[in-house]
Amino acid sequence: MEKRPVIYLYTDGSASGNPGPGGWGAVLVCGPLRKELSGGFALTTNNRMELMAVIRGLEAVKWEGADIEVWSDSSYVVNAVEQKWLDGWVTTGFKKKKNADLWLRFLPLYKAHNVHFHWLKGHAGHPENERCDRLAVAAGSQPDLPADEGYISNEDNTLAL
Repeated sequence: MEKRPVIYLYTDGSASGNPGPGGWGAVLVCGPLRKELSGGFALTTNNRMELMAVIRGLEAVKWEGADIEVWSDSSYVVNAVEQKWLDGWVTTGFKKKKNADLWLRFLPLYKAHNVHFHWLKGHAGHPENERCDRLAVAAGSQPDLPADEGYISNEDNTLAL
C-alpha cells in the first residue's frame, strides 16, 4: 500500500468578549490540495473555538491513520495534548473540567490518526495562521449565529456522563 502524504492542519479560534460571539478557522494542506473551514457561535469562549478548529479539521480528514501535523497558536490546546494534561483529565473523568464535551469529541479523532501538535506564535505573520485568524473572526462576526450548546449547558463546568 502506498504511503499517504502528511496532512498539515492549521487552526485558530476567536471570541469577542470571551465569552461572546466566537469563531474558528482551519486550513488543511495535503500536497497540492487545500481546504478551508470555518464556523461560529453566538456565545462561546476563545479556548472552545481554538479546540473546535482542531476538531473540525480532524473531522474533515477522510481516511484513518493519517499523519497529521497540527499547527496552533493555542497554548491551551497544544499543551493539553503534548504536556499530557489531557491524560490526567481522562483519568479523573473530566471532573470540573471546562470544555469536557469538546475534549470527549476530540479524543476519538485524535486516536484515529497519528497526530503531532506544534505551537506557533499568533499574529506573527505566519501565512496559514493569519488566514485561520481571518476565517475565525469572520465566522464569529456573522449575524444569527447558532448557540454553542456545549458551552451553555456546561457553564457550571460539570459534565453529565
